[in-house]
Amino acid sequence: MTQNLPSSVDATLEALIAQDYLPDRALATALYLALKLERPLFLEGEPGTGKTELAKTVATMLGRPLIRLQCYEGLDLAGAAYEWNYARQMIEIRLAERDPGVAREALAAELFSERFLIPRALLKAIDSRAPVAPVLLIDELDRADEPFEAFLLEVLSDFQITIPEFGTVRAVQPPIVFLTSNRTREIHDAVKRRCLYQWVGFPDAQREYEILLRRVPGVAEGLARQIVGFIQKLRGMDLFKLPGIAETIEWTRALMELDAIELDPQTVQDTLGVLLKYQDDIARMQGSESARLLAEVREAARA
Repeated sequence: MTQNLPSSVDATLEALIAQDYLPDRALATALYLALKLERPLFLEGEPGTGKTELAKTVATMLGRPLIRLQCYEGLDLAGAAYEWNYARQMIEIRLAERDPGVAREALAAELFSERFLIPRALLKAIDSRAPVAPVLLIDELDRADEPFEAFLLEVLSDFQITIPEFGTVRAVQPPIVFLTSNRTREIHDAVKRRCLYQWVGFPDAQREYEILLRRVPGVAEGLARQIVGFIQKLRGMDLFKLPGIAETIEWTRALMELDAIELDPQTVQDTLGVLLKYQDDIARMQGSESARLLAEVREAARA
């Protein structure tokens, strides 16, 4: 059963928190406006800051199906929107060649009918027969090639797709659309103009601490504060890839599996691969550097 849309920014904030997603007020406001204005929401920011998770949370919160289009280099219309079932079309043609009673013009029209159409994520999201409009997540758009963005413009502005051989497919009720980007390249202005925009940054220490308590039940409050303090300081370092909230949660789970009660230099050294994903970053933080950050965290806790 689907839930009605939130009636205010505060209601949006409360509904997300009820799903253990703790946004700042700016993000909750952007989401509320996107839902009310029926506009796509473009989320940009560092990896692991909760962009994809927001779309998943909204789908659960509203009781709607989630359709996810994971972008990648070389993604085209056939992979994202639709393609024709050419194998089945060829079989129909071969069968018709053996039957002289088949009208050639009727067959030609039938070959590009709905029964030969294979819908992909974008076409599924605007299916007028769906009982409820889904949540459409176009994830990591910056990974796709720039020409692919042109395919999205019609969907983002009019919630429709024009298929030359078939016609225009329109959504009766527009889907709730999220686009995400890790900003490995700039997204074209034409896409951004069709969306509401929100930058999703790293949380401050208090909000990250609250996220950790919700996402990792059973974590000791003292350990959680040490973890958050260490990661907050780590993000101040000049690293190739800074750890996101996802890494904070994963590291906490790993430490709990190791029965850690508090952070110590050896445990931090042994688990840096959970936090950091590049060898140069790990090498920089090994030894005295991680010990220095840990000492600063302990000093701050005593202050």
